[in-house]
Amino acid sequence: MKKNAWILAACLAAAGVAGSIALPAQAQVSIGVQIGPTYAPPAPQYEPVPVLQPGYVWVPGYWQWRDGRYVWRRGYREHGRPGYHWREPRWEQGPHGWQMRDGGWDRGDDGRWHGRGRDRDDRYHCPPGHARKGEC
Repeated sequence: MKKNAWILAACLAAAGVAGSIALPAQAQVSIGVQIGPTYAPPAPQYEPVPVLQPGYVWVPGYWQWRDGRYVWRRGYREHGRPGYHWREPRWEQGPHGWQMRDGGWDRGDDGRWHGRGRDRDDRYHCPPGHARKGEC
């Protein structure tokens, strides 16, 4: 019986010594950064454009990336700015997934043909196919 007590005491002492030896700590760090979604946004939702008062423009709705998913941002009216046009937000596929290009106001016209007249370079402009139809 004394022999078992000595063995038990020796084991406890060995465990105490082993527990007091400082072992190097091991740490593992994992950082995940997601720049944008890896899959394309859904097709735009249809929204009827309301009748706007003079001086307003319609900003169409678009998909936003929030909390790991696409969320539809409804269209809204905005005060127009003379001499500026609205650039719609758009999604572009980049090297790190899909990236949102914000909308905003750009100086100048929108580059679209608004009927007969001159283009930005003050040259007469007629879109392809319109001259044949007698529209220019």
